[in-house]
Amino acid sequence: MEREFILCAALNHNGNIICGHRHSDCYATLKDVVKVKDEDMPQRENQGFLTSLNRYVDRKEGWKIAKENNQIQWGLKASENGKDSKLISENLY
Repeated sequence: MEREFILCAALNHNGNIICGHRHSDCYATLKDVVKVKDEDMPQRENQGFLTSLNRYVDRKEGWKIAKENNQIQWGLKASENGKDSKLISENLY
């Protein structure tokens, strides 16, 4: 089985996955390309990541995948919080 790793930040907007380098890039795409209004933007609970298996995962699952693959380059001590650890794009690049 292919090893899964984190590719990039992503947002789940009404079941549509919007990808970008960082979550702010995803929001910019929604605003500028899809023309989503500020009040209709996804909230933090809709932020996650896209994996190498083209799967959207939330921040908690993203943390597990990134940690297993030694992808966390920065902020390990600041972000790691036991079972409540959540990945942020700044951990990766």
